[in-house]
Amino acid sequence: MTLRPGPRNLITDVPGLFVGNASDADLKSGATVLTADAPFTAAVHVMGGAPGSVETDLLAPDKLVTQVDALVLSGGSAFGLAAADGVRGALRARGRGFAVGDQRVPIVPGAILFDLLNGGNKSWGDNPYTALGAAAFDAAGRTFDLGSFGAGTGAMTATLKGGIGSASLQVGSITIGALVAVNALGSATVGNGPHFWAAPFEMEGEFGARGPCLSPPPPSLPTLKAKPGEATTIAIVATDAALNQAQSKRLAVAAHDGLARALVPSHSLLDGDLVFAASTGAQALPDPLETPFQLGHAAAICLARAVARAVHSATPAPGDTRPCWHSLFEN
Repeated sequence: MTLRPGPRNLITDVPGLFVGNASDADLKSGATVLTADAPFTAAVHVMGGAPGSVETDLLAPDKLVTQVDALVLSGGSAFGLAAADGVRGALRARGRGFAVGDQRVPIVPGAILFDLLNGGNKSWGDNPYTALGAAAFDAAGRTFDLGSFGAGTGAMTATLKGGIGSASLQVGSITIGALVAVNALGSATVGNGPHFWAAPFEMEGEFGARGPCLSPPPPSLPTLKAKPGEATTIAIVATDAALNQAQSKRLAVAAHDGLARALVPSHSLLDGDLVFAASTGAQALPDPLETPFQLGHAAAICLARAVARAVHSATPAPGDTRPCWHSLFEN
């Protein structure tokens, strides 16, 4: 089966899903929200050694609540967990949430990355991330910006600015997509050149069409440029295939391969690398075994491409501590 990107090449090619970004240029940070027109199944898998998250325990298959109303990716380290509060408030105002008597409790898991040392103004009084979460939810739509927006506003990698990235694939009648905020200890490019580690998976010139590096440097040990908690790449893979929570968890596990293909090194003790998986359940599985197997492979391809698109799309801003890919290789 030949794989091809969806019409937008965004996670919102999955019918019923919406994404919103909210950014604060002075803060050099922001939040990104994925939501839907109805609750959806979700799971999570963590492979980094320094994660930061909220409500992820609810995503285990043995828990009472099996669906969520939104997923949140945010900058701000632990302060960014408040972005989920803003999303909960916005959902509650719309009458959304898990019914408990006459009350509605929106279920909003989230994950954060560390961007407190990126040159932005962090001398806030009230925590700004509650408002950023609410604004990202209000901005949610079928199209959204990539690069230095939302949770990727002030994100960095070892050598370049990071950002928010997305990609999609059509797998027969099923759609799968990835959304990622790249703030990695590792690098998305090979050595000091323009070639992305994810180049073998690029489609339609989506991140520069430079192809693979033909003369990669010999393997070497990386130099440690961060302290515990100062990195983290957080992502969501989503599909309209009808997956239960256990199958969604396996989708998240498989998707982590995309991070390993696109960021070198990845999944370190100092990163908090985390992948959510989401299923709207709109499409029945053509085969109960082969289809989830194929979707795991597609999820990893989508996530690798999304990582490269995030870095490729980043734009410069005053006070940056890392250059952008375009500033170095497109001038």
